[in-house]
Amino acid sequence: MANLGDIAAVAPFDVWGATVRARQVKGDRVSFALVELAPGAVVPEHLHEQEQLGMVVQGRVRFRIDDEVADLGPGGTWRIPSNHPHEIEAGPDGAVVIDIFSPNRDDWDRLPRLEPQAPAWPPRG
Repeated sequence: MANLGDIAAVAPFDVWGATVRARQVKGDRVSFALVELAPGAVVPEHLHEQEQLGMVVQGRVRFRIDDEVADLGPGGTWRIPSNHPHEIEAGPDGAVVIDIFSPNRDDWDRLPRLEPQAPAWPPRG
């Protein structure tokens, strides 16, 4: 992978079925993902070794980390420590979020890639 590029050229893949689709850019020790959630999409409770930081860039989500719950819109952020249970539900219009994982999300490497296509965000004019 080149060091510079456009997210539209990154092949998407389905993380939690076709309602949660991601594009991942990986470094040596950190992963960046642009994740599109369909209206009402649910990422069920799970946990993983990676620490996760994220932000909503479009739409709304209801996020739960441990016992903390918040409704977040654009600019809403989260910090998920390693191995803490969390879940997310997209609002009625869906959402686009950015997630950063450290160490890398190598478990996503085995998910089949789709053909590159225009992302829901950023808007293309």
